[in-house]
Amino acid sequence: MLIESLSGVRGYDTDLSEIVIKSYSHAFSEMIDSRKIVIGRDTRTSGEKINRIITEALNNSGTTVIDLGICPTPTVQYAVEFQNTSGGIVITASHNPLPWNGLKFIGSDGLFLDAKQMLKLKNRRIEIGENLPEKKTSIGKSIQYENAIKDHIKSILRITYLNIEKIQSRKFKVVVDAVNGAAYKAIPELLTALNCEIIPINCNNDKPFPHSPEPLPENLGELMDKVLSSGADIGFAMDPDGDRLAIVSNEGKPISEEYTLVLTEKLVLSKSAVKNKIVVTNLSTTMAVDDIAHNYNTRVIRTPIGEINVAKKMREVDAVIGGEGNGGVILPDAHLGRDSLVGTALVLQLLVEEGCSLSNLMKKMPKYSIIKKKVPRGEIDLSNSLPQLTKIAEAVSINNEDGIKFIYHDHWVHLRPSNTEPIIRIYAEALTKIEAEKAAAIFVEYFKNN
Repeated sequence: MLIESLSGVRGYDTDLSEIVIKSYSHAFSEMIDSRKIVIGRDTRTSGEKINRIITEALNNSGTTVIDLGICPTPTVQYAVEFQNTSGGIVITASHNPLPWNGLKFIGSDGLFLDAKQMLKLKNRRIEIGENLPEKKTSIGKSIQYENAIKDHIKSILRITYLNIEKIQSRKFKVVVDAVNGAAYKAIPELLTALNCEIIPINCNNDKPFPHSPEPLPENLGELMDKVLSSGADIGFAMDPDGDRLAIVSNEGKPISEEYTLVLTEKLVLSKSAVKNKIVVTNLSTTMAVDDIAHNYNTRVIRTPIGEINVAKKMREVDAVIGGEGNGGVILPDAHLGRDSLVGTALVLQLLVEEGCSLSNLMKKMPKYSIIKKKVPRGEIDLSNSLPQLTKIAEAVSINNEDGIKFIYHDHWVHLRPSNTEPIIRIYAEALTKIEAEKAAAIFVEYFKNN
């Protein structure tokens, strides 16, 4: 199965055939009128082969490839933006497990292609098919660039919200689970620069992935145990391509990916001098974002799910911070992309500012419980099901910008087709887990019976 969506292209290794990869490479090169493209990848073994295929196709089209090797997706985004290239390609299937792999496409501004651009790219790929363009007389070069991660880290250390000396003086003890993915080297290097004592687990590049790679609480058992047994201040977990950050407290408890954005939002809003501050997040992110924003007289704007939707809106309204409730923090002062390295540094700065442990800090934060379920999509079309769903929902209001979000006085339920898997996602948030489960249950039952 090949999934072509707003999030790029994903499929099993067998679905990403050489023709598909080459036709996408040529289509992308044409689309951005490329002379120079950055490529990076995560640690999946198929990535090396896909890299060679892309490089050959781009070189034959006259495009020079700057190969960053294994590095986080945000490192590629940073490199595209600050090395003045035409665009970038990341070889990754993000949180999808093996044997999935995929391609993400980045424009010259460092942002992923939006829905219209991705549709145009897909259509051109189909047009090209097996009729690949002839090799140009002026073949592009292939350049290895090994300092991309160091450049990225240096840029983070310059963020004005950070007091590097204060972070260094705290000498945080940090456990890191990089799931042997793209951030296996980058996060430890950043933490070393911040004078942290690092306890690495799954920070190699040879055996991805030792556990289910999505950084959800049920997959963080090893990290939780190590934080407790080592007496660490905090634990950080990344997804395979290093754009999402999950956090475990000093008590060995996962705090929910939703709160990665909430914590970083609190720091940035407390320190930002901007008068009319705006935060941008998506429709499925926790209401705690709104509570924190209210404390700092800040407006919250919500968009459809997808990093590019949030990032474009942030650029449009000049937001001070934004992101998504999957652990994705976007800080414009760094670059307009989800970045686990940026999130890591901001969270450590917040702990310095608050002068307490993460577990004590969490006691002061707004408390909501969000659950995330999924059901097979099958032949279901949400738009056709809207009348029936509306009837059983009995909601106060409905938002259908992205799937269907049923909004109540103190909770909400969001139903939407996944961009990356053949499923329908069901998100529900309420004051307690029991209430959230109850709110979601009627929709889970509906999809089971239809």
